[in-house]
Amino acid sequence: MRSFFFTIGFWWVSVLYVLMAAVLALAPGHGGVRWAVKRYSKRMVQLMKLCGITPETRGRERLPPPPFIVAPKHSSYGDGFLMYVQFDDIAFVTGDHLERFPLVPKVLEKLGAIVIDNCGGSEARKDLAGQFEKAAEDKRIVLIYPEGNLSKVGKHHRFRAGVWHMQEASQWPVVPVATSLGLRWQQEDFKKYPGPAVIEFLDPIPPGLGKDEFLERLGGAIRSNTDRLVAEGREWDAANGLKREPDRPSKKADQDTDEDRAAREKAKT
Repeated sequence: MRSFFFTIGFWWVSVLYVLMAAVLALAPGHGGVRWAVKRYSKRMVQLMKLCGITPETRGRERLPPPPFIVAPKHSSYGDGFLMYVQFDDIAFVTGDHLERFPLVPKVLEKLGAIVIDNCGGSEARKDLAGQFEKAAEDKRIVLIYPEGNLSKVGKHHRFRAGVWHMQEASQWPVVPVATSLGLRWQQEDFKKYPGPAVIEFLDPIPPGLGKDEFLERLGGAIRSNTDRLVAEGREWDAANGLKREPDRPSKKADQDTDEDRAAREKAKT
């Protein structure tokens, strides 16, 4: 029943705030849209708590002064809500494919989102640098998910180079973030489980590293610390007698992880 009532609340709140943001996007200034999205995120976190999920934040003392980039693990549809409520003003990174939908370009503009040209090229890099300059002037924090996909708990996708290019363009520190929310709300699953859901800010990575060294450091920090938080969560589950349903069959995107690719390469040798 927990999951059923959460789903009803999720869609009711989502429709309400999406309509509100669309209307506010037509008004002057950006304050209305940003207020609506922040309130939407807070309502979602409240729904998680009503569902028995207990969010916990660790490592805030490691955060550098803004501006900086946060690069979290992404294993739950709820990750964005938990991240959004951590800061007063945060800009997220998205592809330009969203701009095909009515009113969405206006909403993204009011939110100060950093929109990336999916076709890339030199002009796209110049535009990216310009967007970061604007975010730096406003001392904003930028959110990007470096894997680019939702991953199942215990699985890790390849970390993409886009976050390194962003650091090169901005010269800002990158803060890796580990999380165990996927144990409570895995990917887009209907089923929700009670218990602690931790997000932990890790040591910032300074600019100036080569791409390979940066991605190895970022991926290593996020993978190892996420696995540690998940292990903590499973210990809590065992201590409290929490039983789980079998995982749903994975999509191909879920299966194509670092571990799977390594296994395929080993089989070839």
